[in-house]
Amino acid sequence: MHRPLRTDKPRDVSTRKLEELAAIKHKLLLAGLSLYDIDRRYTLPRGTAGTTLREPNAAGERAIAAALGTKAHLLWPSRYRPSGQRRSPQPRENYERPPTMRQRQKAAGV
Repeated sequence: MHRPLRTDKPRDVSTRKLEELAAIKHKLLLAGLSLYDIDRRYTLPRGTAGTTLREPNAAGERAIAAALGTKAHLLWPSRYRPSGQRRSPQPRENYERPPTMRQRQKAAGV
């Protein structure tokens, strides 16, 4: 049903970020967790887990990883070095929000 991944197609930063975000959301859905559940369970300010999906936040990254039973560097390879150490300072592209679905549709001419 799914289209095969085209390896010849250039992937920009926003595409990789969207894929990373979608993979994490998928894992949360399969685990039966919501972002609000993670905020409550790990006593984070409301909205922290949701913001963490789009922007770097060490506490939110650790909470989401713990809720999924994995390590944060495996969920966010763009925010961590291959050794598992968190990048500090974070690269500028990690703070740029990916385009919304409407913006992507408009760019595609839909």
